[in-house]
Amino acid sequence: MKKIVVLVLSFLLAAFVANAQAPSEPQADISFEKSTFDFGEIKQGQVVTATFKYKNTGKGPLILSNVATTCGCTVPAWPKEPLAPGKSAEITATFNSAGKMGQQNKVITVFSNGKSAQSQVSIVCNVTPPDTPATQPNNATEPKN
Repeated sequence: MKKIVVLVLSFLLAAFVANAQAPSEPQADISFEKSTFDFGEIKQGQVVTATFKYKNTGKGPLILSNVATTCGCTVPAWPKEPLAPGKSAEITATFNSAGKMGQQNKVITVFSNGKSAQSQVSIVCNVTPPDTPATQPNNATEPKN
């Protein structure tokens, strides 16, 4: 019985050592040129678009699996093809301020196969009331009797 236990443990130890010594795949890594776009003050209803430039600073192909936003007012677009090491690409995010007011911080989460599986960038702005049309002078005349 002891021989069987020793034999099983030996196989398990050998499998563990072989797995630990297996070469790993080169890993991708994402690096953003700028992680926050501050649009300052914008009028309610205005639409702004931020372009986030990024680079694959790793040694393997970078694949963006998803780009998620905090609400439906921000719509991202990103390349679906793998990005080779050393190459650059762009993610765009369009923020529609309709129905928003005050300080806004729209966080965009980037999911990838990079060293950090999640990265975040953001759009910041202060939404002010829309311009109200100027009051038109009343040119109507009084009815004559």
